[in-house]
Amino acid sequence: MERVRVLLVDDHTVVRRGLRRILESTHEIEVVGEVGDGDKAVAETASLVPDVVVMDVGLPGMNGIEATRQILTKVPKTHVLMLSMYADEQYIRQSAAAGAKGYLLKDADDQDLVSAVLAVCRGESHFSSALATAAAIGECPPDVLSPREREVLARVCAGCTNREVAGELGLSVSTVETHRKHIIEKLDLHSTAELVRYAIRHGLAG
Repeated sequence: MERVRVLLVDDHTVVRRGLRRILESTHEIEVVGEVGDGDKAVAETASLVPDVVVMDVGLPGMNGIEATRQILTKVPKTHVLMLSMYADEQYIRQSAAAGAKGYLLKDADDQDLVSAVLAVCRGESHFSSALATAAAIGECPPDVLSPREREVLARVCAGCTNREVAGELGLSVSTVETHRKHIIEKLDLHSTAELVRYAIRHGLAG
């Protein structure tokens, strides 16, 4: 079986060495390169075409979110896993909007990092368990949402405005607003942040 080829992006050499050691402890992963800033990340991804880029959010010059956006425009077959010290909802939403498939905190354990890289390589979403802080007990199950409502929710989580959602789905803005109202009523959630957390917990974030 071919190993998953990974590019590491972090501005701290010690951190990159640690990540390399963790990832190469399994025969399923090969680290093919490492860089320390966003511009080099874009260039190296275009050159190496890795399966997964493990991307720090905070980088000198171009930040990790913008680098992710550029990478996925130029090399759409590559998947990006964000790595950050910050459990910040704004960063998570911006990362998802840029196309990242996962967001992991730097205090995650070794196996969680390996599992996240392998999951993202398969095209699955993977978010740190520490980010899903609200308990899922007592929540409405996602099957209360219609397929169209799920589509709208995924785009809301990606940071799209009602007008952008309408354009992508071929709906009127008023129809999108109605869908959002129904989603909020069905799930008994009262803010975009709560909707994003719910969608992440239930794999609906796109």
